[in-house]
Amino acid sequence: MKDDIITGIGDALFGFQAALKEGGSSLKEYLEKYYYKRWMGDALLAAVSIRATFVTAMHQFLTDEGLCNLERVQLSPLTDPLAHDVEHVPSISYKGLHYVLTHSMIYSKLLACHHPRIKGVFIDSPNIRLEVESPDRVQRGKYIIDFSQMDIEVRRNQGIDFEAYLSKPDEVKEILKEDMAIAKDLFERMLIHSMAKIAEKNREELKELGVAIEIPQQPFPTFAYDQSRKKYSLKEYEVGVGKETSSQFFWITGIPRENYDLIYPYLKPDGKITAGEVTSDMVYNYDICAKSIIRDTGDQTEARELLSGGIREWLYEPIVERLLDNKVIPAKPIIVEGNIENINQLDGYGPFLLAASMKDDAGRSTFPDTYGGGIGIERTLYALLRGPKVEKIDDVTFFGKNPDSHQIYLF
Repeated sequence: MKDDIITGIGDALFGFQAALKEGGSSLKEYLEKYYYKRWMGDALLAAVSIRATFVTAMHQFLTDEGLCNLERVQLSPLTDPLAHDVEHVPSISYKGLHYVLTHSMIYSKLLACHHPRIKGVFIDSPNIRLEVESPDRVQRGKYIIDFSQMDIEVRRNQGIDFEAYLSKPDEVKEILKEDMAIAKDLFERMLIHSMAKIAEKNREELKELGVAIEIPQQPFPTFAYDQSRKKYSLKEYEVGVGKETSSQFFWITGIPRENYDLIYPYLKPDGKITAGEVTSDMVYNYDICAKSIIRDTGDQTEARELLSGGIREWLYEPIVERLLDNKVIPAKPIIVEGNIENINQLDGYGPFLLAASMKDDAGRSTFPDTYGGGIGIERTLYALLRGPKVEKIDDVTFFGKNPDSHQIYLF
């Protein structure tokens, strides 16, 4: 199998090199243009120096907040199914089984928060997302298929059981609003701390790139997804919203998407809501978006999303219904005497759902109620450093695999 893979790559490179030669170029010229010149350039040096400050600052902030650093999970029976198009979930065979390469560590983060004395977890995690190439071959600038993300998950410890979920919606909504405010406060303070460190340590690098960082003030402006969609198209709403505010950072909240981001109420005593009934004030999630500031003029570039997160579904019943309705699983688990009779139908979700169903000796669910988010490292650098020297996300990476930039990746 290994020899076949190596031969396949070699054959592909042979064909690629032959095409370059036919076009009057060479592999060396291609390597120099797309890799070597970038490696030798001052712009990449500046960007990765800022990256070091940014990642170190987040690690220090989250450690000081009392969160535990979790190991990276790159292979798993299940991964984030995502709410946007990717080509497929890449997989690898090991010990006779297929494991998927993780899109994100969402399910690992949730499970790691089980212990009631864990405040939360964070991981500088690798992610693989085979983003679909631009259908009209336009350079979108913002995608790479192999990237780093600071994954964060924090316990809420509210202890709301399924009975209260169904019978006390007003009380539950008030608690969720408070928890949304707590979540937004944590991420705002993390970015304020990180931007202050960059402004302090990377003055020369920012000058080299021709951009400026404004240390943000709390609270960041917040815009609801519903209202933003009415004003702007689906693909451009964050850009449109960014033009409404002079703040470098802002929130967009209430975005219908992944099955694990909380919609409340989703289940009711007499059934469940329909997709058409969902409004932004029922979706307890958020994005942080940001713009770069051109140093010489003060102009701001188009906004880009940095962080996505939300309060998570935490009760077994709505977790299962959301997975069913999002067509992630085809049937409810049938749990009998500690086993799942239809585990073969659930792909890799069987063990996760069994864990989500577990209760303590008093009959209380032990699955953690949390909020969290993932902030893309390269995506953040791209959003904040765009300007005279940074045009696309490739420009802040050594080996960035932008689906719109390269027919074949050399490294």
